[in-house]
Amino acid sequence: MIDNISWLSIYPEIVLLVMGCVIALVDLGVKSPRRTATYVLTLLTLAVVAVMQAMYASSGNTFYGWGNMVVSDAMGNWLKCFATVAMMVTLVYGRPYAGDRGMLQGGEFFTLSMFALLGMFIMISGNNFLLIYLGLECLTLSSYALVALRRDHATSTEAAMKYFVLGAMASGFLLYGMSMLYGATGSLDIGEVFKAINSGQIKHQVLVFGLVFIVAGLAFKLGAVPFHMWVPDVYQGAPTAITAMIGGAPKLAAFAMVMRLLVDGLLPLAIDWQQMLAVLAIASLLVGNLAAIMQTNLKRMLAYSTIAQMGFVLLGLLSGVVNGNVNPANVESAYSSAMFYVVTYVLTTLAAFGVILLLSREGFESEEISDLAGLNQRSPLYAGVMAACLFSMAGIPPLVGFYAKLAVLQALVASGQALYIGLAVFAVVMSLIGAFYYLRVVKVMYFDKPLTATSVSAPFDVRAVLTVNGALVLLLGIFPSALMSLCADAIVRALAS
Repeated sequence: MIDNISWLSIYPEIVLLVMGCVIALVDLGVKSPRRTATYVLTLLTLAVVAVMQAMYASSGNTFYGWGNMVVSDAMGNWLKCFATVAMMVTLVYGRPYAGDRGMLQGGEFFTLSMFALLGMFIMISGNNFLLIYLGLECLTLSSYALVALRRDHATSTEAAMKYFVLGAMASGFLLYGMSMLYGATGSLDIGEVFKAINSGQIKHQVLVFGLVFIVAGLAFKLGAVPFHMWVPDVYQGAPTAITAMIGGAPKLAAFAMVMRLLVDGLLPLAIDWQQMLAVLAIASLLVGNLAAIMQTNLKRMLAYSTIAQMGFVLLGLLSGVVNGNVNPANVESAYSSAMFYVVTYVLTTLAAFGVILLLSREGFESEEISDLAGLNQRSPLYAGVMAACLFSMAGIPPLVGFYAKLAVLQALVASGQALYIGLAVFAVVMSLIGAFYYLRVVKVMYFDKPLTATSVSAPFDVRAVLTVNGALVLLLGIFPSALMSLCADAIVRALAS
């Protein structure tokens, strides 16, 4: 029998699914080339869903539904709220770009975005291996179609094919790892898997074998080295509006999936998966930062930047368990710093892609670093927003990226382990190297001569959202405590349940 709690746990998902279908039908009668009615209806739906998720999260309640397959907790609800807002921002930034390139001939841009968001919701709420996998497939299948949305554009089609092939491999890794753990523990329920592993009656070798495949699948979704092959090609080849979408909200869902699988389900194996994450983090910081230095394409540079940023997120996840001992203080600081890092990374990367989309005109892609030459002379506001994003990614105070990096480093040092302190020093050195390619773009914007004298124009909604987005990058760096305490509270409540 399905109780009221089960329905209550998925009301936002029901609203999103029903309205996604309604908007797909309504769009059949829309004649506007910019799909104005579809656009407005999509944003209103997402706004309602975001408010619902914020109300759920603020209540602080945790409840399980559908036979323990779905969990609704503070961490998941806040991540879903942030993912919804990120998707709204992406659609605002991307609509003019998509309209200029014939991507709005149908309403697929909006409906596929909603179904991708639904997949993220299912991933974030999943308390069962099967449900997490279904959410992942819902997200990735929508993403493949979105990347290939410019049907007549060879580069986008090639990027979609690469994304599809490598995504299928990653899904296979994850599914094989889950099947191994199911075979060993006899359950798909994450809580039951935790109990079975904690009992100590299962062969450790079997569990670690399954764990290796699960970590490989998760590393692909985060874009960590050596599973990063798709990130630069898809970021560069996809239409920029879709690149912004892939680089934003799905990172929040990937973080939630890591928390559900590794922390909620496989915490007794922390010593094993922390070693794997350490290797992934070191490789991601090294390859991401060094490869980004050599890039002249701005989207490709931001792709390698993303790889390095995900290395920092993995470092945050590392220090929760020390020598197999679960210390509540370490757990809270480690996982909340990682959550704070992901949220602020998405905020910053959306603003950066917003400026790139703003500078792109019909027949012109603002993709090369040289395309930003003299931007300060053409538009001081947008140059300032882009500079704030780049300084934030580099970890320069007082921007939010500095505090995010500081929180992760504090969590590593607080563990008291020589290895983790060494990793913190390595991360700082890599950040110093990474500062070069961010500052190079700032130099081009402020000191190079502009290639064109045309001023930068944008619709009012894009200007307003981009200004707020840029201001938040600065304000959350000056006043980070509210968001940091929100992340800490969400993590504590999620782990207590």
